[in-house]
Amino acid sequence: MTLKEMKSLNLKRNERMDVDYIKGILQPTPTCAIWDKIWNFQAKSDDLLISTYPKAGTTWTQEIVDMIQNDGNIEKCKRAPTHLRFPFIEWRISSKDCGLDQANAMPSPRTLKTHLPIQLLPPSFLEKGCKIIYVARNAKDNLVSYYHFQKMNAALPDPGTWKEYFEDFLDGKVCWGSWYDHVKGWWDAKDKYPILYLFYEDMKKHPKCEIRKIMEFMGKNLDEDVLDKIMHHTSFDIMKKNPMANYTTISEEIMDQSVSPFMRKGAVGDWKNHFTVAQNERFDEDYKKKMMNTSLTFCSNL
Repeated sequence: MTLKEMKSLNLKRNERMDVDYIKGILQPTPTCAIWDKIWNFQAKSDDLLISTYPKAGTTWTQEIVDMIQNDGNIEKCKRAPTHLRFPFIEWRISSKDCGLDQANAMPSPRTLKTHLPIQLLPPSFLEKGCKIIYVARNAKDNLVSYYHFQKMNAALPDPGTWKEYFEDFLDGKVCWGSWYDHVKGWWDAKDKYPILYLFYEDMKKHPKCEIRKIMEFMGKNLDEDVLDKIMHHTSFDIMKKNPMANYTTISEEIMDQSVSPFMRKGAVGDWKNHFTVAQNERFDEDYKKKMMNTSLTFCSNL
């Protein structure tokens, strides 16, 4: 989007997107305005959907998938920035920046992206039996990463202070809703539909193993040297320098990377640099209650 278009939307620096609720889940108002179209989106049986809670390894997974689809050809994966290669189905800033239109114009087979919780996913994805890759990240690191992302992203609400955002996250009063409901909802769906459920921490600890899982799920078969190449190309340090993956092609009027880089740390355990002792105790108590009735477990340290 051009600077002129940004100004016409009043999304200049220090101004923020309004939000509203869709079935109890906060979303930017432009998304709310076209919700019926999003809900009725027609998936195709050969679509591949990458689904995550925001800041849980979405771009990382997209780059891995693109590398696998292109047999490790780095130049092909640099054909366009991430947001143009992978339509973000519920995202809309302007009539010229709408994931839905981008997806509908894309030839098959399509690889799409969403942050929607399972109950808001357009039904056609499940009805058509689309393959879905879901990535979940431990709640503490996800909270920290999302906070920094909202600070630099004018297309989302101002997060307020760290203390305020901490409470909003626990209450699910952030865009795309409760982290707890999101990860549990997709976890419960994984045995009913063709969903590969991955963990950010496993991808950090055993990247080649997780890349192989994704490759096999996609029905591909690549040589070990190609997997090694993909692992290197999709490492945090390499992706951070890649303008086709680090979102530096987006206007600073939307994403001000001087406030916080889009690719900030990518670490496991960074929450320790932000949580106070009291916050950690409060978080653990709240976490225990909300995760009581699930077999889903996370690792917040490596």
